[in-house]
Amino acid sequence: MRYLAEPFILGALKWERSVEQFLGPAGSPERPGIRWVEIRPAQGSYQVYVHAALDCEPLTGDLDSLPPLFDDGEEDFGLLLATTSEPLAAMDAAESQTGAVRERWVNQSMAGDEYRDYVLAGRPATTPDDQPWPTPQSSAARSATS
Repeated sequence: MRYLAEPFILGALKWERSVEQFLGPAGSPERPGIRWVEIRPAQGSYQVYVHAALDCEPLTGDLDSLPPLFDDGEEDFGLLLATTSEPLAAMDAAESQTGAVRERWVNQSMAGDEYRDYVLAGRPATTPDDQPWPTPQSSAARSATS
């Protein structure tokens, strides 16, 4: 099973390993993209980032290698949404701001496998469990991915 139960999410973060979640499509039909959210341990705190990339390389499992969805002249991409002192607070922030779902977190770099599955399934309009793709809840997350 690919998805992490909450104790394993907390364990990964405790051991300073990021967790991610593929959030599905972003952008427009003219410039299709994807997005994912990451919780990254950082010197005693937990940072929540949302990423948006071009949906252009279906054979990759490395989402970080995809070009940013928006050409703003920066090489690095990802929008910092929150910094918390507790891992559960970071999960709550990620879920409330991006629409992420508690049951769909994966270990670092596994969100690329979710992307590959999405492409192989024909870029479906719903998640693998037949739910709508999450939509950003905060204005910062919305502007970073639309």
